[in-house]
Formats: sequence, structure tokens, C-alpha cells
Amino acid sequence: MPAMETAEFETDLSLFKYDNLEQLPPEYRDLEEDERTERIESALETLGDDVVILGHNYQRREIVEHADFIGDSYQLSKEAANADAEYVIFGGVTFMAESADIITDDDQSVILPSMEASCPMAGMAEALQVDAAWAELTAETDENVIPITYMNSYADLKAFCAEQGGLVCTSSNAHKAFEYAFEQGDKVLFLPDKHLGENTAHRLGLEDEIVEWDPWDPESKDASKAVENDIILWDGYCQVHERFRESHIEQIRDEHEDANVIVHPECRREVVEAADEAGSTARICEVVENADPGDTWAIGTEIHLTHHLQRWHPEVNVVPLCGDACMDCNAMRQIDPNYLTWVLEELVEGRERNVIEVAPEEKELAQVALDRMLEI
Repeated sequence: MPAMETAEFETDLSLFKYDNLEQLPPEYRDLEEDERTERIESALETLGDDVVILGHNYQRREIVEHADFIGDSYQLSKEAANADAEYVIFGGVTFMAESADIITDDDQSVILPSMEASCPMAGMAEALQVDAAWAELTAETDENVIPITYMNSYADLKAFCAEQGGLVCTSSNAHKAFEYAFEQGDKVLFLPDKHLGENTAHRLGLEDEIVEWDPWDPESKDASKAVENDIILWDGYCQVHERFRESHIEQIRDEHEDANVIVHPECRREVVEAADEAGSTARICEVVENADPGDTWAIGTEIHLTHHLQRWHPEVNVVPLCGDACMDCNAMRQIDPNYLTWVLEELVEGRERNVIEVAPEEKELAQVALDRMLEI
């Protein structure tokens, strides 16, 4: 197995959305895997149907092996909403747990095992920054600007988009969200992932209409020039997907002449162009599942999904696109199985830890943005 590198991220902003960071008790920090597994299984047996565990595709094996459902963030939120469980434990990052809280019933509690699992990209578009940018941009045009936020964003940004007539999108339906926005208005402000936005613009033949808005560099921003373009891309990105390069694809094809390459649309434009296909984690899973035995597929996304696919489909030659430079997501890695053991055993004792609760007004508006997405 290739050595795994963890992508790091530096910012002046706090990466943590919530202040109630509960540290793992000392007695849980050094659990061995066998003991931990036994205790998790015992707690799950006691809790029965009162708990459902959701495991994102990017979670480590020790988490997904206990999950009732495995998939992408929105798919998992829908599974939680359809479940009757009182407790929803989300093996993912903060914005995913927020989405689950928005979609689930009020009598269901959504628990994030570690509050330190905060997605850096979601933190690149904070509400105050977006409010300020919105004021600057809309002051420079009489045309109607429609904001779209990627699912990988916090609830307050989803609520903001709803207030301004916008919506949420996933990596699978971003093109439909753009089409909806242009039916409703004249311009699009896309947040927070510039690469998904650029790749979507290319898909729609609008690549000549894009401009980036960098909230970190006041001197580079000119709202009057930005609004001359139809698509304004917020300068955010996934720190894992941005690190893939065309050279990784070239190297894979040198090593495997028959290799097919699929990458996530959060990758840079030139990487998407060089790949055979780009798609969401659900699409990546589908492609490998339907591959012929002996086919080689190089996967350009977070390394844990590649490892899962290698285990789930041993008949397919699944290889990481980045070879020995494989990267995992540091935020996802915060969901340590010891944390899972702790929150489950606390539930057995009647105590809820690390509950994610979206403010009622934000929840209502964010649901509007999600509903608009479902209508397209």
C-alpha cells in the first residue's frame, strides 16, 4: 500500500465551526483495535435501532466497517432522514452533520464524534466575508446575481443563498444549478470551490465568462470589473483535490498502458481535461463497480475511497492516481475510531456528546436552498 500523506492547510481563520470542542477522555486515547471493536459492537447491540451510523466514502476503514450506510454527504443525510433512529452518528465533517440536522426530524440528534472534523474548504467562505463581497458586487450592477453554494459549505452560507434567491448544488448536479440560476437571473456567484465552478462552466460552454474573486487579497478585487463577467468564482478549493497534477496522470499511463483515469470535479481544470472521466464519489464507485475484471482504474480523489474500492472490488485493478504521494483529508481523519467508541458508550449511559444543532432560522432557510436543488 502506498505511503499516505496528509494534506495540511494554513489560514488565519478558525477551522472550527463550533466552540464546544470536547476532548477525548484520557482513558479512550490508547485503546487497541480489538478492544475498541468489541466495545463498539457491544454499545451498538445495546442501543439497537436507536442509533444509525453514517460513514462518508472518505472515512477510514475502522469507521466505515461499523457504518449502516456508506456514501457521499447528501446521500447519507437522506439515509438519516429516512431512518427512525433517535441518534444519527455522522462519520464525516461538520458541514455534513449540519446537512443531516437540517434534513432530519427535530426529535433526532445528530452527533459528530469529533468537533475538530471541520472542512477547510467550507471555512474558506465564511458568512461575514460573503456578506461583504455580496454588498460590493451587487452595488456595481443592476443585473440579478444568483448565488450558488456547493454542498461543501456551512448552513449559514446555504441560508444566505436561499435569502438571495439561490440554491445548493452537489458535484453531480452543479450544471443543473447553473442552468437554474441563469433562468432566474443574469449572473452567478459560485461558492466556495472555484475548481468545481470552473469545470461546470466548461461543461456548459461558458468558460469565457468566468472570473475569480479572492476574498483574501483586497488589492486584487475590483467589483466593477468582476461583474462584467457572468460567472464569479469564489477563490476556495479542496486541499486534497487541488494537489493532483497532470503529471500524476502521465505517470500512471506510463506505468499502466491500459489505465483508465477518473478524477473528482474538485480537481484543477487541466487535470479534469487530462482524465478519461470526472465524477462525484458516487460516480467513481459506480464506474469501478461496473468495470470488467482485470480493468485498471486510477482514482483521483481522497485516498481512503481508493482503499475501500480496492477491498470491495478485488477483481478490478484499482490504483491511486498519485502513487506514493497519496493524500488523506486531515479533517476526515479527525473522526478517530476511539472517538466513535466514546460517543457510543456515552449514549449507552444516556449522555449525548458533540451534538450538531443548526439554529432554527438558518435551518429553515438552508432547507429552502436544498429544496430548490431538488426541484432542478
